[in-house]
Amino acid sequence: MSVSPHQRLEQLGITLTPPSPPAAAYLPWVQSGNLLFISGHIAKHEGAPWVGQLGRELDTATGQSAARSVGLDLLATLLAATGDLNRIHKVVKLLCLVNSSSEYTEQHLVANGCSQLLEEVFGERGKHARSAFGASQIPRGACVEIELIVELTSGETS
Repeated sequence: MSVSPHQRLEQLGITLTPPSPPAAAYLPWVQSGNLLFISGHIAKHEGAPWVGQLGRELDTATGQSAARSVGLDLLATLLAATGDLNRIHKVVKLLCLVNSSSEYTEQHLVANGCSQLLEEVFGERGKHARSAFGASQIPRGACVEIELIVELTSGETS
């Protein structure tokens, strides 16, 4: 018998908090067919935007921690959208934007913070395609922003 995403979260000692409402004129998620598109979430530290630029104020390990924190917020939004993380058939695609200096080239390693969390929680279903880009700035000065596409099993979102 396989372990559910909820059981994996419990094993990891993770309790998801309710997602934050959108900060501008957009929806937190949109479903099209069996695909669920999750809007970009910025990194937060102690409830405030996790501000800084990789390659200047922040190092890669800190960026990975920030990306993992975004992953936790994405999971909370997935739970709010579906009502049950067991409805996630497959994590399809992750897009990671990293607020980074022009010399910084480890955006792909920063994105691992979120990618590894999704695999820890969903197992094989959490392995996904991915892009990671450097950006000269991200909303509210955040160091990382990530958006997500997942495939659902069946049924309606909340």
